[in-house]
Amino acid sequence: MSYQTSLHNLVQFFEHISPATVSQLAVIYSADASFKDPFNEVRGLPAITRIFEHMFVQVDQPRFKVSSTVLQDNTAFLCWEFYFRMKRFDRTEQCIRGATHVRFNAQGQVEMHRDYWDAAEELYEKLPVLGGLMRLLKKAANQ
Repeated sequence: MSYQTSLHNLVQFFEHISPATVSQLAVIYSADASFKDPFNEVRGLPAITRIFEHMFVQVDQPRFKVSSTVLQDNTAFLCWEFYFRMKRFDRTEQCIRGATHVRFNAQGQVEMHRDYWDAAEELYEKLPVLGGLMRLLKKAANQ
């Protein structure tokens, strides 16, 4: 399998993720893959699977839109938008913009996944009470 095919399959997985498709992680990710985002740092397919399953518990209607990708050898970078509705608080659709750095193994599976996004700006500022505090701190830092 080419790394281009692996990247295409990864993008398709994220853009069509659902509770039913989370089980496909075993095809996309290696058994000992690592995963890191602003809230998690885990290793192994069971732990990564729990993160994606938990996403569906925490938010409603989560979906990814990958806007661009770059592939060099076995390493790729994906820019994306993550849309969701909070289950508690404001029910309007929210959007987090971020990027993912992945490395594929020789079999074309993801062996390293690292997400980059600003939790303060993209998430905390949108929450009641905490959002007001975050905006106040941001304003104070910019003066």
